[in-house]
Amino acid sequence: IVTWKHSPFGVNHGVELHSDVIEYAKQKLDFFIRTSDSFDKFDFCEPSFVIGNCLEISPDCSQYDRVYCGAGVQKEHEEYMKNLLKVGGILVMPLEEKLTKITRTGPSAWETKKILAVSFAPLIQPCHSESGKPRLVQLPPVAVRSLQDLARIAIRGTIKKIIHQETVSKNGNGLKNTPRFKRRRVRRRRMETIVFLDKEVFASRISNPSDDNSCEDLEEERREEEEKTLPETKPDPPVNFLRQKVLSLPLPDPLKYYLLYYREK
Repeated sequence: IVTWKHSPFGVNHGVELHSDVIEYAKQKLDFFIRTSDSFDKFDFCEPSFVIGNCLEISPDCSQYDRVYCGAGVQKEHEEYMKNLLKVGGILVMPLEEKLTKITRTGPSAWETKKILAVSFAPLIQPCHSESGKPRLVQLPPVAVRSLQDLARIAIRGTIKKIIHQETVSKNGNGLKNTPRFKRRRVRRRRMETIVFLDKEVFASRISNPSDDNSCEDLEEERREEEEKTLPETKPDPPVNFLRQKVLSLPLPDPLKYYLLYYREK
């Protein structure tokens, strides 16, 4: 979810203490890129994973626009976490059993909002090395993308704009027709009355206004039966228009698959 909130030119770092969790995250990321249709629908900022304790991030690291911590933060580490933010940045973390949103409004100004009560396992405290110094976590340096990678992002973005324009032109204002809901019909039935009088039984039929509509009701019942007998059609599978456009380009196949990130579908 976080990767979709960034442009493809953003920086997305994930710090995790356990190496097996890092490996699992890399496997899931690779599977998502290869198989998920959502990858082609939205801009994607691929994360970089680092093994280490998030409380030992090097102090010379760059600050972030958004920070999320998935473990309970002790009160004594609140300032440390807040200093990871740029001015205007937002930090979300469990703090004192409350999911807390902190916005940095100035160099030394903060706005705090308690969202809801939560229960998270606490952050593991840093373990110092044998020399007594903390093991600093070095985050990946911000690198300039290759021209080939920038061209891929630009081409995919241009194709997405073309697809959006074609969709709007095809659907007019871009809004689909609202589905028609079937009116619920109240069935009216004839009323028969039985009158007991002096040990004699008289059965009479009371006229009902619905009698005049009996033919209409029968016709509607017939239409409903016909609708039930029609075979149910399965909805068409979603179409990946971006993939179709890329595969139709007059380019060698290796370049097409590079534009598609070598995705399987």
